[in-house]
Amino acid sequence: MHLPDSMTAEWTEAEAAHPRMAALIASLNDRSPVPTAVVQPTDQNALLGALAAAHDKTIEPILVGPTEAIAAAARAAGVNLDGVEVVAAADSRAAARQAVALVREGRAKALMKGNLHTDELLIAALDKAVGIRTSRRLSHCFLMDVPSYPKLLCVTDAAVNIAPELDVKAGIVQSAIDLMRALGVACPKVAILAAVETINPKMSATLDAAALCKMADRGQITGGLLDGPLAFDNAISAEAAATKHIRSEVAGDPDVLLVPEITAGNILVKELTFLAGAAPAGVVLGAGAPIMLTSRADPIMGRRGSAAAAAALALRG
Repeated sequence: MHLPDSMTAEWTEAEAAHPRMAALIASLNDRSPVPTAVVQPTDQNALLGALAAAHDKTIEPILVGPTEAIAAAARAAGVNLDGVEVVAAADSRAAARQAVALVREGRAKALMKGNLHTDELLIAALDKAVGIRTSRRLSHCFLMDVPSYPKLLCVTDAAVNIAPELDVKAGIVQSAIDLMRALGVACPKVAILAAVETINPKMSATLDAAALCKMADRGQITGGLLDGPLAFDNAISAEAAATKHIRSEVAGDPDVLLVPEITAGNILVKELTFLAGAAPAGVVLGAGAPIMLTSRADPIMGRRGSAAAAAALALRG
């Protein structure tokens, strides 16, 4: 396998702009790459993202899809696939099923989305008979390297669950805590976002926040430190929290932001990306293996970060 020199040269600038994401990738250098089924890598972005992660030694890609289309994407990208396993599948739906089967067989420990619709991959993963579903609800974490914030920041759930109720939010929080612990954060701090930082019976997000904190107190959510409701300003800024006389070990220093529903999360992630220059990586949690739902428009740095996060989770077991 060989990557274009022009592509690897671009990484230096991207890594300088996003040192926390680069540090996450580098932290896995001494670990074995995680066998990963890459589903339908039939365009340049999808293929190069998988090969870039292989170059980082975070994953060992198994390319699943139509062999001629994969070969054509490799030619168009100017890469060779020497030493890379390719598993033939007739189309995107068949590729999704075959990739999930590789996980069930133990040949792959993670999944990476390529050039197919997200629902095609998730339907295969959640199939009751031959999928990799577990008792836990699927949820998504965006791992953000925001230049103005001193550490990686997880935003959840901005991609899978539309308007989660309290029990679903509890699962989302637990999955996010588990991810951050896999990334080396001993006790992740979770800020539960709402429009205000006080409990208002007319605002369900504030009631859910209070209940989640009490669930953590009672051991129903473990491994992290929760606080909420918190408005975004006092969640992310210690100065803003102090101005409002909020005493909290989480306010101003969160590792995880739990959003109330998908619209708020989607807007937040895109604001951080396009206005604050953040590099987003993403992974779906709660299945029998981590799933990288990378977008065809994602930069290589985001795909590399997604692979690193998924690999860290898979290695933790």
